[in-house]
This record gives sequence, C-alpha cells and structure tokens, in this order.
Amino acid sequence: MEDRVTPVLYLELTAEAPAAYRASRLPEVAALPGVERASWWSDCVPGRRDLPRRLDDVATLGLYECTAEFRPPPPADGVLGLHLRSGRPGQGTLGRGPTLGLEVVLISPRDPARAQALRDWADFVYIHDIAAAAPEHFTMITPYENVTGGEPRYLHLYELDTDDPEPAFQAMTPTTKARREAGGWGSHPFDEWAWHGDLVIDFVSTFRREGIAP
Repeated sequence: MEDRVTPVLYLELTAEAPAAYRASRLPEVAALPGVERASWWSDCVPGRRDLPRRLDDVATLGLYECTAEFRPPPPADGVLGLHLRSGRPGQGTLGRGPTLGLEVVLISPRDPARAQALRDWADFVYIHDIAAAAPEHFTMITPYENVTGGEPRYLHLYELDTDDPEPAFQAMTPTTKARREAGGWGSHPFDEWAWHGDLVIDFVSTFRREGIAP
C-alpha cells in the first residue's frame, strides 16, 4: 500500500489459512481486470474479543489495489468480499520503509441517515487526532466507503511500517490521549474523540503482511 494513491480497494476476509488462501483464491482474484496489486495478510490476534465486532473471526485478509474498472468476483463460500472506493484523502505521513502491518477498522452508522455525521466525526476528530499524535510506526490512515452503500459502510485503513503491528496498535490510544492531555493544538476532549453516538463497530484487528503478488 505504501506511497500509492489507490482509488479502489477490494478486501476479502476469510477463516482460511494464509498459505491456503494464497494458493487457492488469490490468483483468481488477482487476474481480474483492474487489479494492479494483490497482497495477503495474517490476522495478528485471531478471535480477539477485546473490541466489539459484528463480523465472524478471520485468519486471512486478501487486499487488492484496483483501478476504477474493477468489478468484484462472484461471492465465494466462507469469504466476505468488500468493494470499496476512496472518499476523502488519507491523513498522516508516509515512512521510508514499506507497509508491513495494517490495522483494519470496519464501521457502520446506526442509522443510514446519519452516515455523514459519522463520516465527519471519523475524519475530522478521530483520525485527525491520531494522525496529529503520530503514534510510533503509524504512517497513513485512509478512509474508504462501501461501493454498495451497505454494511460494513466504511473502512479505515491504517498503514504501519512494522511487521508486529499489534503492540503499536495497543499504544495508539495512550499516545493520542497523552497529546490531548498535554494540550496539543486542535485536539478534542477524550470522550468526544473516543466515541460517537452513531458509531457501530463491525470489525477491528491488526494484520501482518505475508506476501505481495505483482
């Protein structure tokens, strides 16, 4: 993902092991028109329960960087596919090294009519304060929206320059909170930053890069 402006992403989440997914599914999707690069990632905390989720547990993330001509493949058993387009620009600063870890956050509004209010909070409060705090190993944070308008509605894709992203993820909230308590310019009250009344969390986890298929 590093050093790229990607207008379209296609994600697949599956309980299939990374090696098996790489051998069986990834070549098929990577060969579709509009796919520029494919990568596969392993969930760092399979079955995590420290955060809310509405989606099933996964072992593997397939991530496909695409052009606007991409059309998703037919649904596959045991695979959740999400066709996503970029909306507002990402925030943060690219590092010198490659993206080796991800934090994947999927959210939806409680009421679809309130989707814009949730989007504004996420971009101008939540993501803004994290980017301003510059937690160690975090580089870019980019929002995407479900092309279908269904749920999960939004993806927040956090790129990290470490292949052990879980400790960095765990340190992100304390780092952001410390900046707020120090009176960092443009920071928000912690409760306002941490939660929004329209927020439903569908899925959160960290992923380690297993490989890239050009």
